Amino acid sequence: MKRVSITILLCFLVIFSCKNESSSTDKYLAVNSSNEISSVSSIEKKVADLLSKMTLEEKIGQMNQYNGFWDLTGPAPEAGNAAKKYDHLRQGYVGSMLNVRGVEDVRKVQKIAVEESRLGIPLIIGFDVIHGYKTLSPIPLAESASWDLEAIKVSAEMAALEASAAGINWTFAPMVDISRDARWGRVMEGAGEDTYLGSKIAVARVKGFQGEDLSISSTIAACAKHFAAYGFAEAGRDYNTADIGTSTLNNVVLPPFKAAKDAGVRTFMNSFNELNGVPATGDKYLQRDILKDKWEFDGFVVSDWGSITEMIAHGFAKDGNHAAEIAANAGSDMDMESYLYVNELAKLVKDGKVKESVIDDAARRILRVKFELGLFDDPYKYLDEAREKEVTGSKKLHDAALDMAKKSIVLLKNENNVLPLKKEGKNIAVIGALASDKTSPLGSWRIAAEDNSAVSVLEGLSAYKGNTVTYAKGADVVVGEPNFITEVKINSTNKSEFGKAIATAKSADVVIMVLGEHGFQSGEGRSRTDLGLPGVQQELLEAVFKVNKNIVLVLNNGRPLAINWAHENIPAILEAWQLGTQSGNAIAQVLYGDYNPSGKLPMSFPRHVGQVPLYYNYKNTGRPSLPGPDVVFWSHYQDEKNDPLYVFGHGLSYTTFEYNNLKVKNLYKNSKNVTVSVTVTNTGKYKGKEVAQLYLKDEYASVTRPVRELKGFELVELNPSESKEIEFTLSEKELGFFNNQNQFVVEPGNFKVFVGGSSKAQLEANFKL
Repeated sequence: MKRVSITILLCFLVIFSCKNESSSTDKYLAVNSSNEISSVSSIEKKVADLLSKMTLEEKIGQMNQYNGFWDLTGPAPEAGNAAKKYDHLRQGYVGSMLNVRGVEDVRKVQKIAVEESRLGIPLIIGFDVIHGYKTLSPIPLAESASWDLEAIKVSAEMAALEASAAGINWTFAPMVDISRDARWGRVMEGAGEDTYLGSKIAVARVKGFQGEDLSISSTIAACAKHFAAYGFAEAGRDYNTADIGTSTLNNVVLPPFKAAKDAGVRTFMNSFNELNGVPATGDKYLQRDILKDKWEFDGFVVSDWGSITEMIAHGFAKDGNHAAEIAANAGSDMDMESYLYVNELAKLVKDGKVKESVIDDAARRILRVKFELGLFDDPYKYLDEAREKEVTGSKKLHDAALDMAKKSIVLLKNENNVLPLKKEGKNIAVIGALASDKTSPLGSWRIAAEDNSAVSVLEGLSAYKGNTVTYAKGADVVVGEPNFITEVKINSTNKSEFGKAIATAKSADVVIMVLGEHGFQSGEGRSRTDLGLPGVQQELLEAVFKVNKNIVLVLNNGRPLAINWAHENIPAILEAWQLGTQSGNAIAQVLYGDYNPSGKLPMSFPRHVGQVPLYYNYKNTGRPSLPGPDVVFWSHYQDEKNDPLYVFGHGLSYTTFEYNNLKVKNLYKNSKNVTVSVTVTNTGKYKGKEVAQLYLKDEYASVTRPVRELKGFELVELNPSESKEIEFTLSEKELGFFNNQNQFVVEPGNFKVFVGGSSKAQLEANFKL
């Protein structure tokens, strides 16, 4: 179908009349004589004008989002739920569709909304573009390990480019939840445990998705989720209650959301959890008082899937009618797949339980974003078959995915410089089912990606021809074919192929073991209580170690793992996460030294699952240290250390770095700034990148502060023997915090700064405010 402008469509309707017998002048035309669609004032006028033409039911329709998983290529169904959705599209009772993808299918639903409804209001098309569309970058937690904000921004740009070419104009990303609990499967979707790093990454992702101009067809609207405290689910169990104090809410949970808002994110998604006994979907304090009033957010809030209905199960709403009332009044603007707004809101307005002004406000917010996307200029602007064919899976996307994947890898251990591997003359054994897997590296959020489309580790290694590579599976990680919906079945008994793996390893110069989690073991609904290697993999690792101790362990996983035995015994360990489409090429290039690893952990790795929640920026307690030999009265475990196996910010390189000349210039009285400088020197033999990290400790305050907090970092690349002076600026934003009266304060007192390559940085200096 050719592109059809709204102007031509209106002319057609004037001549032939509209299907629903309304005058063709009812159709809304966005382009005015001065063509000022891009100006804010013009958009506000257009929104107000359109609202004045809408019935109550049509306004509510804008607040209704339907899932589109049905066959759009066949005839429209005559009965059932899908038929009702078609009818609602024609009546103007649908504002958005999700999970409709591809130009052909998106055009079908958009055409119904634009050409068959009374006012012809276009749909906004949403999709979970979490770390790519068909061409996948690393999972977000892995990308966060790069600490490379520009690379993360480009990754989001590439995701937006490919998704927009397939007709998508709205993504349910970035997830900006801070989480300290590796049991929670959705840590793979966020930026880790730290608020400062998480806030910076939130901004990078929002700007990557949305660009400088949302009306450009290669950009898509972003969505900051999940508002709020979803990452603090009790026991790390997804959808569970969150129970945190005011200080944690204001100082840990909310800042990344505020950063996303300030970066211009156009939508928010509320969360499944309750907080302070109130489900987030029905929380007026979060959605209206903080987000819309205090922060002056003028985009819209979408519920999570069915979360309005779920307030009944929470015990917060009596029934569906009551749930719709609570959610609308609380500020949840769009209902994702619970059908309650479209079924209940009109009656609630007529009964006086929801004011029509609440409906107007929600519809206004949704229409505003549609205008900003340029959908009223051309509702088919994202629907270009030639562009879809040109962009999807292009070399540009694969090159960007490979670059991001290499930057995401973290070298955890490299005893005796086992890595990088020599490129010729070696007999290399590759062991582990994940080494040949071309689907697991895609992770769990890969709805548009094709199975078996990732480059496997084995394929990546085979591209290097100088060594002999022999593969043995050793053991399956999973049984059967894993999928997005059902539980993954782990192989916990079958060791029948151990013998072949042991024989292969025995004669090898070096063994590369690729172990970890399947891609569907992390993500939504995938909490774990055991953070070790799943199934029989630990036994396989130990069996191979008995015959060949020269092992490089390559971890594929979506969360921190507890790998004490490997840390104590295996000489080299590479954290390679789930790296997406170019996974195997990235891992091979790092193993062979064509890329010097530069990643740093965005989450602490525990020694034991009993330590979690585990995070570097903990409070000191009143009894932080051992008072005497074997005395028990201090904050500790009897059977495990307090500290992590690998700390937040940890990551090695094939070269080494040294920090010195730490200086503090306290200009706070005059400029409200404190500057900190340090010299970083590459003291090794390879060119490499280092993430220089600055941590701050407020030694006493009206609300106790953590032992240290990340307040600055810089990624620097240095040649051997090269030095660079790095300067950090601590403004009031870094020096202050929220007190328990919800006030942001900078208090006088004594401070310490620590600078180095991880959260265990030892180089320190003092200053006083």
